[in-house]
Amino acid sequence: MAGVGASAPAVRGGRSTVVPIVALDYPDSDSALELVSLLGESCRFYKIGSELFTASGPSIVEAVRRTGCDVFLDLKLHDIPNTVAGATRRIREMGVKLTTVHASGGRAMIEAAVEAAEAECGILAVTVLTSLDSSSLGEVIGAESGDVAKSVIRLAALAAASGARGVVCSGEEARQVRAQFGPNLELLVPGVRLPGDAAGDQSRIVTPEAAAAAGADYLVLGRTVTAAPDPRAAMQSVRDRLRI
Repeated sequence: MAGVGASAPAVRGGRSTVVPIVALDYPDSDSALELVSLLGESCRFYKIGSELFTASGPSIVEAVRRTGCDVFLDLKLHDIPNTVAGATRRIREMGVKLTTVHASGGRAMIEAAVEAAEAECGILAVTVLTSLDSSSLGEVIGAESGDVAKSVIRLAALAAASGARGVVCSGEEARQVRAQFGPNLELLVPGVRLPGDAAGDQSRIVTPEAAAAAGADYLVLGRTVTAAPDPRAAMQSVRDRLRI
């Protein structure tokens, strides 16, 4: 597994500065809210993705926010600028803290999302999905193989130029993005696994501490927590590894 044995996460005042976000990848709101209740104070930031949002709509965002937690609404918008602006405006009105658009939607689309989000909701541009490797990226771009790292840097540059708050990239590219853009882009890293966890449908994965050491600001934890026999214990293991 990538990242095992990496250096300790960046810390400030003896504590890690990275924020863990648990993915509520459930088909219904009852299951999602049961996990929120179970994790309690150990997690105060949750991701709501396409499956749950399609099933439950804005009500699940409101329900999670009523618990005092922040919401990352991960819908990966990709449409014409006017349509994305309208959707982003509604997302902002829900009180969402972070949301995503595809960087491949282009400068005008990203700028429209940023303008509609205002300062209340951070726009993160998705670079290359963590489910893609060089071969599958090559299929997308029409080449024998694709250079994932170069594509991530190129799209991160577009996101930065378009005013996005940050980007979504795997832990494998996070260090390069941080080195090139410094603090100008926040980095959200999905595909985070504890040692021994199955990779699932992810091709580019890292441990929590490796992602933090590479410069991640946010980590998205999915099946590592949600599919664990004891989600509270799994979450505590992540917190211990991140020193939070």
